[in-house]
Amino acid sequence: MKSLKQKGFTLIELLVVIAIIGILATILLGDLSTARLKAVDVAIKGNLDGARTAATLYYDNNGGDYTGVCTSSSGIAPAIASAIAAGSPSTPVCNESANAWALEAQLKLVPTDYWCVDSTGTSTATTIAPLSGTVCI
Repeated sequence: MKSLKQKGFTLIELLVVIAIIGILATILLGDLSTARLKAVDVAIKGNLDGARTAATLYYDNNGGDYTGVCTSSSGIAPAIASAIAAGSPSTPVCNESANAWALEAQLKLVPTDYWCVDSTGTSTATTIAPLSGTVCI
């Protein structure tokens, strides 16, 4: 008599493959969530860096005065709104005077980190919040 040989996988083989796929998927999804948070931080930084250009235009169009730059729709208010829309965990802080301004927003990957830009051309990471004054420290 010939023995019948069955074709296919055993239950244990299938369970091992499913377990391996599950482990790989967990590792991949963990990396993706970090990548998403980094992408949000890059978007926040980009919006705040774009505020510098908007503030310079505002300054030139207002006779060399930054007064109102944080709140005016022709100032950096749209950049502040964009930083919020990008996912900044808290409302960005903007301070202004007649001859200077500074803007700071909280980053998402490390909640104790903030990104600060100001009228002197500084773009820097900081852990000081809330921003006080018109210069990034």
